[in-house]
Amino acid sequence: MSTQPQVSGRLRFENFELDVRAGELRRHGVRVRLRGQPLQVLEILLERAGEVVTREELQKQIWPADTFVDFDHSLHNAIARIREALGDSAEKPRYIETLPRRGYRYIGPVEDSPAPAAVAERVADANIEESIAPPPKQQSRFAVALGALSLCAVVALGLFAWTMRWRVHAKAAAVPIHSIAVLPLSNLSGNPSEEFFSDGMTDQLITDLAQVGSLRVISRTSVMQYKGTTRNLREIARELNVDAIVEGSVIRSGQQVRVTAQLLEARTDQHLWAETYDRDLGDVLKLQGELAGAIAKQVRAQITPAQQEQIGRAGTVNPAAYDAYIKGRLYFTSEFTKPDSLVKAQHLFEESIRGEPNFALAYAGLADTYVYQAFTGAMPKDQAYRSAKTALARALELDDSIGEAYDTLGALSWHFDWDWDAADRAFSHAIALAPSYSCAHEDRAVFLAFRGRRAEALDEIAKIDQLDTGTSSAYSESEAYFYLRDYANLIEASKRGLILDPKDSSQHYYLGVGYEGAGKLQEAIGEYQKSLETSNDPRMAVALAHAWAAVGEKAKAQKMIRDLARNAKANASAYAMAIIYAGLGNHDRALESLQKACSERSLDPGWLKSDLLLDGLRSDPRFQDLLRHAGLT
Repeated sequence: MSTQPQVSGRLRFENFELDVRAGELRRHGVRVRLRGQPLQVLEILLERAGEVVTREELQKQIWPADTFVDFDHSLHNAIARIREALGDSAEKPRYIETLPRRGYRYIGPVEDSPAPAAVAERVADANIEESIAPPPKQQSRFAVALGALSLCAVVALGLFAWTMRWRVHAKAAAVPIHSIAVLPLSNLSGNPSEEFFSDGMTDQLITDLAQVGSLRVISRTSVMQYKGTTRNLREIARELNVDAIVEGSVIRSGQQVRVTAQLLEARTDQHLWAETYDRDLGDVLKLQGELAGAIAKQVRAQITPAQQEQIGRAGTVNPAAYDAYIKGRLYFTSEFTKPDSLVKAQHLFEESIRGEPNFALAYAGLADTYVYQAFTGAMPKDQAYRSAKTALARALELDDSIGEAYDTLGALSWHFDWDWDAADRAFSHAIALAPSYSCAHEDRAVFLAFRGRRAEALDEIAKIDQLDTGTSSAYSESEAYFYLRDYANLIEASKRGLILDPKDSSQHYYLGVGYEGAGKLQEAIGEYQKSLETSNDPRMAVALAHAWAAVGEKAKAQKMIRDLARNAKANASAYAMAIIYAGLGNHDRALESLQKACSERSLDPGWLKSDLLLDGLRSDPRFQDLLRHAGLT
């Protein structure tokens, strides 16, 4: 009998180790931030070290025909992420070689150690073969008896090794579940207009599970891409890097709702739990809490008494008010950058409150709409600020356990009060209440970058990568690197954001800033031009003029800024005028406008610290005084 060597599941190369089964890359034993498709590409390249792996082969294995993504962008992004993780470069590759129009090849060293059980099995097999060979004629009876005893011992050793392998397998099957994804619940009502209800139930279940501190819960934006999919659950779990999947359905009829849910272990597709709940519509919040609690119990998640109380705190709610709340929340989460959608969300939250005056979640949602209307310019900042504070105070008066509300409080303290300590406390408390609430991690990452706390900001970015693969997380990562003036990482983060949304003007702008900061001015000009195709933000126009001036086109740059100044004076913000004057070289007027913007608190304070467009003013003592008075030094 002979046995083929078994792969250990761990591929080592220099200081790195890829644990295939765990889906982790480590360097010197420390986990490196790489997951999903980039990790899968690296695994394939390592397993075929020295061979050319064609683009077609990679597409077939990782991006099958029913995956609706831009393959070229996705593959380019995956290779870029691998090189970033390994410290490699396309120009002088140590590990990943590009073969234009063909594919890629791993050119570094690689080794694989067979599993200990496999080694023991091969040794046992060899001993068995040797033991059962016919004995020579001159062999004594004693030798024959000894051979028989050896055979028994080896067989026993083989049985022991098999038993140990079985025990290891059984133990692996009972590995605790630490991460979970809730796939969009299916609408089985037979009415497409009920789709919002099933989506809203999905959203709220994710929100409730996000409160469980020992469980990593994937964000709504990451799972919604699988709505209506027929993809294999193992593939989805691998892409999201989770241990378990929740899937189910919702049927609403009259004043009754039925929710059916099942929990599956991702690695084996094994059904761990399933349950059907029939409830009155007025008890839908209680139903969500019950469902979240049951799932947490099944995965043996550690729930503190406070978390248990949070999950079970929900009361009854007017069904019409709940519908309005869900619609408002869906408008807000999917289109929070669009002023019209924010106004629709505001009106829906107000409708919800009229139907249920003590509905804390509706007040929290209303506060969010005011904050983002201020950010987008859809509402005067002072009016938005006062309205948001009033709504938020009422939400926390009714229920002080809402993590989303403290995240909004952090945004208010940061952007409107300029109270950095209060903002820090609020963001931290939001995460303590809802550890998997990705928005709070995104906001805190950007805030920490603004405060110059680089290590903590990068730690939050790593947590975001584990929870969210959506557009909002990509934007937050770019914004954080912008504040840190980390132009190399800003370039990579913005490129990833543009894969998700190629027309995102902000990501084109950030990519332009990254290129300009890295001294790649022609590339910066191209990105600034793209940012202006879908935006009329004066910053983007001044940035383009700034880059033109830097490449020697000073007359062209001056004309752009003069034209912009004439057009902007009527309604431009004080900060916009400041960067325009700075571009014209009029430092006195620029500083006057900055002083006004600080007095009004009408600018993002992070721009004062990080905006390249102000670099010409930074050596001016008046600018340094401005930073000190604003509490930014």
